Amino acid sequence: MSAAVGGSGPCIGLLELASIASGFETADALAKEAAIEILEARPVSPGKYVILFTGTVEDTTSSLRRGMETGADVLIDNLLIPNVEPTLLALMRGEASRVTDLDAVGIIETLSVASTVRAADIASKTGSLELIGIGLAMGLGGKSYVTFTGPLPDVTSAVEAGAADAEAAGMLVRRVVIPRPHADMSKVLGL
Repeated sequence: MSAAVGGSGPCIGLLELASIASGFETADALAKEAAIEILEARPVSPGKYVILFTGTVEDTTSSLRRGMETGADVLIDNLLIPNVEPTLLALMRGEASRVTDLDAVGIIETLSVASTVRAADIASKTGSLELIGIGLAMGLGGKSYVTFTGPLPDVTSAVEAGAADAEAAGMLVRRVVIPRPHADMSKVLGL
């Protein structure tokens, strides 16, 4: 397993909107507001639009504020994480996990993209573990999930911490911890 997560990182912002047309308009407005990098801006099931972006805290906050103003009438959820875990940001950029050995596996599944990203960030800062995958509402009926691996006690506490946040927001679908996963789980998890 590579180095444990939990260090400092850049800022991310996220908006989930109930309108695809408004999503395009909002993405344009927030990109014009400040020097941010749009990581994802796309329609997701069921008819929502998600915009995920990164930059300095100041620029990301300013763009998030502008996006919330532009899409106010169709805003479902929003998120600002000023110190996002760098490996989470790498997964959101589409960079593959470098994990080759699975100890225990944790999975948190939620009803929204924002709640999964928030749960993933909390979980990654809770213990010595490695994020291995994130599914952000693409072909999932609007649901999202995050997977990670590490020592069983760390995975268990990370799942509980991340799931507690999603549960408090009414967004938790399921939390799972798989101790000593079968060797074929690497293929199942896309590693």
